[in-house]
Amino acid sequence: MFIVSLPFAVLHGGYWAIIAMVGIAYICCYTGKVLVQCLYEADPNTGQMIRVRDSYVAIAKVCFGPKLGARAVSIAQLIELLMTCILYVVVCGDLLAGTYPQGSFDSRSWMMFVGIFLLPMGFLKSLKMVSTLSFWCTMSHIVINAIILGYCILEIGEWGWSKVRWSIDMENFPISLGVIVFSYTSQIFLPSLEGSMIDRSKFNWMLDWSHIAAAIFKAGFGYICFLTFQDDTQQVITNNLHSQGFKGLVNFFLVIKALLSYPLPYYAACELLEKNFFRGPPKTKFPTIWHLDGELKVWGLGFRVGVILSTIMMAIFIPHFSILMGFIGSFTGTMLSFIWPCYFHIKIKGHLLDQKEIAKDYLIIALGVLFGVIGIYDSGNALINAFELGLPF
Repeated sequence: MFIVSLPFAVLHGGYWAIIAMVGIAYICCYTGKVLVQCLYEADPNTGQMIRVRDSYVAIAKVCFGPKLGARAVSIAQLIELLMTCILYVVVCGDLLAGTYPQGSFDSRSWMMFVGIFLLPMGFLKSLKMVSTLSFWCTMSHIVINAIILGYCILEIGEWGWSKVRWSIDMENFPISLGVIVFSYTSQIFLPSLEGSMIDRSKFNWMLDWSHIAAAIFKAGFGYICFLTFQDDTQQVITNNLHSQGFKGLVNFFLVIKALLSYPLPYYAACELLEKNFFRGPPKTKFPTIWHLDGELKVWGLGFRVGVILSTIMMAIFIPHFSILMGFIGSFTGTMLSFIWPCYFHIKIKGHLLDQKEIAKDYLIIALGVLFGVIGIYDSGNALINAFELGLPF
């Protein structure tokens, strides 16, 4: 979904944004590999590598301690999931406001409107129901990307080749860097993915080619769309389409795609909250939200609907898609994708690594800290400035 904001990154970063899309793909591919290496230990008898851990949390427990490790990763994961939900609501508002710029609804009003269609998500009881929605979300995404790229290629005669610069807009590029980092964040799910593979020896091969494909597509999409719309490139690229009818059609399907994207992070966030707070004494402080027959209790449904309402309200109060995405990428993205995997690698495998590998890990940690601090500072300032627009109530 966040690919639609990558041309905006090229607007502020020029060729450096394109280089970042490729470079961050390489770094995230590497940190994904070293993270999975931390799941394994050598058998003292045979010397073969045995999988002794099964999740990001299990690795964090070894490095940070049982309580702190689990809490740190759970908090980062929960922030990532809830912020992703918020972003889907924000992008719906931006798309609909861009489709009807002369209408009486602004983006915040549209967010409240689309929130009506999100409330039934509170009834989702299984991952099977979520996966069906996610399948149609993926299908719509492929079609939308093909339409946008096709439109841009048809405008090739108007492309502004000289508009892509080597200079950097230092005020806004760090935000775009956070957007790029956020678009590659997948480390939290990789241990489970690797564990579910039929042939785990193919994991590194899969990771290499998936990141190569992602880097090529993202860099190409951002570059081609910016060449087409140049200095007029907007935060959500579909709002640049010149034909109002065509833009409305594409934006409508993008809104449908965003609504279908919402259930997966929402369901995962609810499961995480339930695991930590609603399993019943003595495991947790609060009772379970489920009846014995597998149905939600009334107050449990209220809790789930409350999670949806909280994401809608947050979206209304922070209605700036790429700024918010940059802030999240700079905060949780750099920790989950850059800093923690390399720290875990040094902590668990440091005695087996040579100086070159250790130096590489420390370099990525330093980059993660640098990207994170600069991105959080710039994104935070941009969000503070954006509040000067005021709220419509």
